[in-house]
Amino acid sequence: MTTISNEELQLWIEQVSLGSFGVPFRHKASFNNRLTTTGGRYFTKSHNIEINPQQLAMYGREETEKIIKHELCHYHLHLAKRGYMHRDADFKSLLAQVGGSRYCGALPGAKARKPQPYRYKLVCTDCAMEYPRKRKADPKRYRCGKCAGKLKLVALELGNGQST
Repeated sequence: MTTISNEELQLWIEQVSLGSFGVPFRHKASFNNRLTTTGGRYFTKSHNIEINPQQLAMYGREETEKIIKHELCHYHLHLAKRGYMHRDADFKSLLAQVGGSRYCGALPGAKARKPQPYRYKLVCTDCAMEYPRKRKADPKRYRCGKCAGKLKLVALELGNGQST
């Protein structure tokens, strides 16, 4: 089991930033023991990075460095005012260029999300097109994608005899 301090993590991230990106990391890096379903995260307001220490303990330095590179991609692209989100081409390109990981390994004890049932549907008043929804939605904010008609919200009956 590998453990390092927050100060060592800070130095590590600064070294990876200079070595892989050629740009210094000038913000704070720390471990966060409360992260359970993610390897790390980048904060757009403070520009700080948090890393899940369980990833380091479970998968070692090599995989953790890939997570660090992933978070540094968010960091450097965001500061450069380029596409820093997962879906952006800039992000995908830079991540592949530096060898960061797209996903981190699952941790033991992490609970898998249970799929939510559809509890509502939006129904078009003109063409009767239906849009199933898991959460309540304001029908005034949407229009039918087929005919641009108005929508109405309908609560669905749940399988156990309850309605919402």
